[in-house]
Amino acid sequence: MSQDRLIGLTCQDCKRLNYHTHKSRLVKEKLASNKFCKHCRKHTAHKESKIKSKKK
Repeated sequence: MSQDRLIGLTCQDCKRLNYHTHKSRLVKEKLASNKFCKHCRKHTAHKESKIKSKKK
């Protein structure tokens, strides 16, 4: 798996990055799903966001 397809899922309530996943290049729309947020301690909507990469 390449790092260029790595995306993050952020909680829409607290705006924290909770999950990491890979996305197919063929899918054009943003990923969205209901996931458990450990900070809010409830199931909330999570949407796709970019992950800031660390350059060496």
